[in-house]
Amino acid sequence: MKNNLITKSKSLTNPEYGCKPEEREIIDYISKGVINLDKPSGPTSHEIDSWVKRILKLDKTGHGGTLDPKVTGVLPVGLDDATRAIQLLLTAPKEYVCLLTFHQDVEENRIREVFEEFTGKIFQLPPVKSAVKRELRTRNIYYSTIYEINGRDVLFRIGCEAGTYVRTYCHNIGEALGVGAHMAELRRTQVGSFREKNNLVTLQDVTDSYHFYIEDGDESFLREAIMPMERAADYLSKIIIKDSAVDAVCHGANIASGGVAYLSDNISKNDIVAIETLKGELVAAGNSLFTSDEILNADGGFVVNVTKVFMKPDIYPRFWK
Repeated sequence: MKNNLITKSKSLTNPEYGCKPEEREIIDYISKGVINLDKPSGPTSHEIDSWVKRILKLDKTGHGGTLDPKVTGVLPVGLDDATRAIQLLLTAPKEYVCLLTFHQDVEENRIREVFEEFTGKIFQLPPVKSAVKRELRTRNIYYSTIYEINGRDVLFRIGCEAGTYVRTYCHNIGEALGVGAHMAELRRTQVGSFREKNNLVTLQDVTDSYHFYIEDGDESFLREAIMPMERAADYLSKIIIKDSAVDAVCHGANIASGGVAYLSDNISKNDIVAIETLKGELVAAGNSLFTSDEILNADGGFVVNVTKVFMKPDIYPRFWK
């Protein structure tokens, strides 16, 4: 999502407190980092977490959006302090490239017609082996683009709401055509702002980068392999707060109108928003109580209900009692 910021109250930041995410010292950079990992076919997402933790000698890791063992592609992995921030990706839109195989021959024009019908809001029943309650629910399919039809095989790209089961999507298309179908192969190409063509690295890349750092003291490769945890919030609308409001939020306070410096111009009521400092550091996330225009014109009161805090207290000075 492109964030166009509008000004509520012009404000400057004190360079003595906090730090731009890209300029953190390497130890802090790692512990507040996210890896855009290219998951191979075979291991589970949890196994990938464990391997990254062992490679980088960390206390904890966590991934954003589980992939089945045979599925490959984008698996964002949060490191140490960033494991909580990576949870923001659980509601992020996803994109996949999929190979669907029909069980009988189907005319190409019928295939294209049904794919068109399976765009927009669709109904899905989660599979038997799933982590959620098995009840009918709606999911939004933003686009479903067919790349190639070769006999009974269809290669397509799908952009969808979080929680969409592509395997079920393929099965339902087969049912709609009366011939049956299954998902033959699947690769995830995007999770929120993490894309296949955006700094995607392998486990070997992570291993090599860490050895360059440990053996030669060269941290440049690690900085290329790891991104600041703030990238996990890039797809969200933003509320940029003044230095004077940061520590209060770190202690769990909601965002008051007077603490807002800049904000995205596309905020709707109840939207999840990322709360950041003037230096671009991720402080917290919360639900907006108003639209962008309403926040812009608010003279007082709270404008965001903070639900998750990511920054530790006392990094910025305390201006509250």
